[in-house]
Amino acid sequence: MKPVSIRTLRSTDTEALLAFERDNREWFERHIDPRDPAFYSVQGVTEHIATYLADFAAGAWHPFVIEDPEGKIVGRANLKDIDLAEGSAEVGYRIAQSACGQGLATLAVKHLIQQAQVHWRLNRLVAHVYAGNIASAKVLKRCGFLIEQLALHEGIERDYRFGLWIEESHQYATGSKDNS
Repeated sequence: MKPVSIRTLRSTDTEALLAFERDNREWFERHIDPRDPAFYSVQGVTEHIATYLADFAAGAWHPFVIEDPEGKIVGRANLKDIDLAEGSAEVGYRIAQSACGQGLATLAVKHLIQQAQVHWRLNRLVAHVYAGNIASAKVLKRCGFLIEQLALHEGIERDYRFGLWIEESHQYATGSKDNS
């Protein structure tokens, strides 16, 4: 895997983010709910970024982009619905189809876990994955998430809720878990 960087989304990312989203629209819509068609424009992405950055400033979201060595966006990752009182948030991520299979989703989720713990002092993360999205389920399991429940949506669509207690998984990963 070539080195990539993960950084907080910036207001100057409009063109690059629009290209990423347009290039991967069909791919993403196979695995997650489709975006409103109005999103796929300079104005739509500009408003999207402004909303995410306002939510970041308010402490409700932390949006990241993943860039390849040339600075092209190849993925996104977010801590969303951050609840500081409960110490929890939801994770979400999407990787360009051309960058799949390179470990970027795992890298993104590990980055979210680290940021949740260090930057936000959270201790609980959740993620929702459609039942047919086996690759995302594997990524979450690889990062220490466990299946908590199965939900049905409007008939036949099902998804799984995964959860992670950060402190426990961090201690386990570092070998410092106290079993007393």
